[in-house]
Amino acid sequence: MTKDRVLIFDTTLRDGEQSPGATMTHEEKLEIAELLDEMGVDIIEAGFPIASEGDFRAVSEIAERTKNATICGLARANYKDIDRCWEAVKHAKSPRIHTFIGTSPLHRAIPNLDMDQMAERIHDTVTHARNLCDNVQWSPMDATRTEWDYLCRVVEIAIKAGATTINIPDTVGYTAPAESADLIKRLLEAVPGADDIIFATHCHNDLGMATANALAAVLGGARQIECTINGLGERAGNTALEEVVMALKVRGDIMPYYTGVDTTKIMNISRRVATVSGFPVQFNKAIVGKNAFAHESGIHQDGMLKNSETFEIMRPSDVGLSGTSLPLGKHSGRAALRAKLKELGYELADNQLNDIFVRFKDLADRKKEVYDDDLIALIRQNDTVEDLLKLKHLRVVCGTEGPQTADLTLEIDGEEKTVHATGDGPVDSAFNAVKALFKHSARLQLYQVHAVTEGTDAQATVSVRLEEDGRIATGQSADTDTVVASVKAYINALNRLIVRREKTAPGEDVKGVSYKDVN
Repeated sequence: MTKDRVLIFDTTLRDGEQSPGATMTHEEKLEIAELLDEMGVDIIEAGFPIASEGDFRAVSEIAERTKNATICGLARANYKDIDRCWEAVKHAKSPRIHTFIGTSPLHRAIPNLDMDQMAERIHDTVTHARNLCDNVQWSPMDATRTEWDYLCRVVEIAIKAGATTINIPDTVGYTAPAESADLIKRLLEAVPGADDIIFATHCHNDLGMATANALAAVLGGARQIECTINGLGERAGNTALEEVVMALKVRGDIMPYYTGVDTTKIMNISRRVATVSGFPVQFNKAIVGKNAFAHESGIHQDGMLKNSETFEIMRPSDVGLSGTSLPLGKHSGRAALRAKLKELGYELADNQLNDIFVRFKDLADRKKEVYDDDLIALIRQNDTVEDLLKLKHLRVVCGTEGPQTADLTLEIDGEEKTVHATGDGPVDSAFNAVKALFKHSARLQLYQVHAVTEGTDAQATVSVRLEEDGRIATGQSADTDTVVASVKAYINALNRLIVRREKTAPGEDVKGVSYKDVN
């Protein structure tokens, strides 16, 4: 590996999936892993094998199927976790074990270990991992709040025990760019053996500085960035893969480093992750947001028409996005639809295209023009989990007086059931009807509606977030009828909640360290 090469370590399937409500199905994880591999990600952290049987199966199958990337599993600092992780990744073309323990004063108190006891555990567990696998990564969780002398001590111990990558996590998004660069630089200078291994950076976005901190760490000497698609992750999220990759590509003049990522595949995987996770990308999100390459101001439009470089520092095609517009309507055929979807970054099989085409025609009959965002909404609407609940019929009656009513028919596990319900509005009455047919204790945490495009015939995209016994699930749907979109999103969230119910309990905790207590 050359000094100017930066490895991209994607943890969308591990840290990203830990976002409340972002749980993915087994098939979705396999698909995302395949897309990550195709785009040239160096290391894929496929999951936390001891967390559940489902996580173990996903990591194992991803390890067996992945063609190029190193496949990594996460393990706490104990033999049981590490052994389970190795069982999951050992059949990969290039396996890696990633083990961690919290080293800051706050985190040392969780397993109730003093400095010497923790140092001994780090030595023993990293040694155990290295005896199983030649590629071992070790992380001192909450490194940026760990005492400097102790951080140097435990990093040296991990290197001597056989760690080939040392990851320095800013677990709570506490550090700042100057500190991030300085920390890596000082570790490289102070720790014996540091020149023989790779230093990595793992930044969270609690103060909005994850990308800046990650890039600063590279300037300080880190040669691996841990990141996720769309910045997905716990709390405020992680460093966004698309941001660091494009920053290195665009600003090579001041950051002379490169990655192996095919940036033209960014938009496709961004949209796919947004769909399967249920986390929409904010409109003004860097690189992949709806407005990232949009220009409405007259001055901006005039400048763009004369020279696109006046207001764009990168081309839409660099990230897999077409800058042109191809209006579609009810007279458009499959070839035009396929071409437009390809422009938008979606390569569909014939059966998938046929399904989308039927709903595209239905939408085109109700709208004068179908826009790019309408098509993306159709794609997302088509991507649902294996449904126990399916909407068959909905009729809502609204009036200026009295409660609104809803007549709803759901297919529940193959059996159709119908109910009449009332509520304080059309959406409330429809949701009450769903609750009447499918009893549950889930609490509505979020209900959000926005128009996909302009006009009174615009599709509405609805996001619903439900919480039940600590489990959170998010559902999305789009329709020209806002109430229909609302019910579909509600049902989608319920289906995802059912999937979460079926996940087995995590493995036994180690002296009070929860499996959620990760980087």
